[in-house]
Amino acid sequence: MTNNDWPAPHASDVVGSDRNAKQIAFPPALIGWLIAYAAAVVFGVSLSAAAGQTDPDNVPTWFVGLSALTLWVPFFCVLLYLSRTRGHGNFRADYSLRFAWSDLIGIPLGVVSQLVIVNLATWPFRQLFPETFDPEQVSQRAKNLVDGADGAWLLLLAVVVVVGAPLIEELVYRGLLQQSMARSFGSIAAVFLCSAFFTVVHLAPVEFPGLFAFALILGFAFRRTKRTGFTIVTHMSFNAAGLLLVLLT
Repeated sequence: MTNNDWPAPHASDVVGSDRNAKQIAFPPALIGWLIAYAAAVVFGVSLSAAAGQTDPDNVPTWFVGLSALTLWVPFFCVLLYLSRTRGHGNFRADYSLRFAWSDLIGIPLGVVSQLVIVNLATWPFRQLFPETFDPEQVSQRAKNLVDGADGAWLLLLAVVVVVGAPLIEELVYRGLLQQSMARSFGSIAAVFLCSAFFTVVHLAPVEFPGLFAFALILGFAFRRTKRTGFTIVTHMSFNAAGLLLVLLT
């Protein structure tokens, strides 16, 4: 790795002579997302029914891992399909999957976002709705996951939360949706639109203020760097800090 992006896609990796003509547009990106999400819901519901899992407050770690796969596989398949049919045919180029040494700045950025920015964003809502946005409520979902894991299962949980989720989510939301939104609505609007989309999709209203604030950080970081590598590192650090915080409290 050098001070430049690594590994940077070469011109020979891109299919066709007109690179701009092969950029993934917003309509197929949105349709692809909807198809992947619908498939993930069907797979997830089927898994829950097969496993007899009905208690959201008591989720075994093995179920968390399988549920993650039912979510990630459809989205990864859609990313591959859109890259081959609507993009360059080069996965790294289409989703700006590049890394640089400077991406290490994402580590402290993720930690600060988790420990400071999320609390600052949630504070006004906590003053207005103290019971709803009580710190215990905000962190309850993470605590439920940690409480159901120990030993090797805790390692599996860390892989899911710290590695898998940030990787897939950044490729989908920054690499696919934000880039395609920017082509239709402009780069600034895309940051806010994609951040709102990312927040709502998590389906946890008590976490919305903090998630939206963090999504804005990721969105503007991606707009600045043009690399999902930077946002992946930041997102991993954010999730790792959150997991450690729950474990230590």
